[in-house]
Amino acid sequence: MSRIEVAIVDYGIGNLKSVANAVEHLGAVPRVSSDTAVLDACDRLILPGVGAFPHGIAELTAHGLRDFLGTYVASGRRCLGICLGMQLLHTCSMEFTKTEGLDLLDGTVDHLTRYATDPNRVYRMPNVGWLPLESVTDTGDLAGRMLSGVTPDDTVYFIHSYGVPAAAPDVAAVSRCDDLRFASVVARDNLVGTQFHPEKSRETGLGMLKSFIF
Repeated sequence: MSRIEVAIVDYGIGNLKSVANAVEHLGAVPRVSSDTAVLDACDRLILPGVGAFPHGIAELTAHGLRDFLGTYVASGRRCLGICLGMQLLHTCSMEFTKTEGLDLLDGTVDHLTRYATDPNRVYRMPNVGWLPLESVTDTGDLAGRMLSGVTPDDTVYFIHSYGVPAAAPDVAAVSRCDDLRFASVVARDNLVGTQFHPEKSRETGLGMLKSFIF
């Protein structure tokens, strides 16, 4: 029986090796590429990413991947955005300047301190460390399967200063840094995004990746 092939989008940004290693560890075949023909031949697609939103969207555009990603999602195949990759799926970002995103999910990415309940409080940024997933919504389908094994005691690894508000339309789970609540999982049908790094989140993250792939 042939193994499932997972496209890992290479647009010059992201922890490609760690994502590829996790995919291979789980028994699938990672295909790291910026070639749309290679990516389109795969059963699943992961959009990783680290860094700033404007740079990320510019690199996707420069590599000719922006329209392709929308077409892949529309095909109904499973897609996962990780960290910056998750943010890029949204309508726009306010990081440095307002920048249009892929607009595959509704919501605006903004600095986490914009979600503060006390505007005078000083926060330590970026948010780095292990946090639980809260307020998990029963979304059914792909996101529901990925979240089904997660308990309140499980934690996942974050490193970011920007995020999507907890009240955004496509939020499936939230997390909090101090009193800052933000989206940790977003989803719509076959498309899921995680603000955290599942490939670096030990058994919990690997379990979610396994549910995404298989």
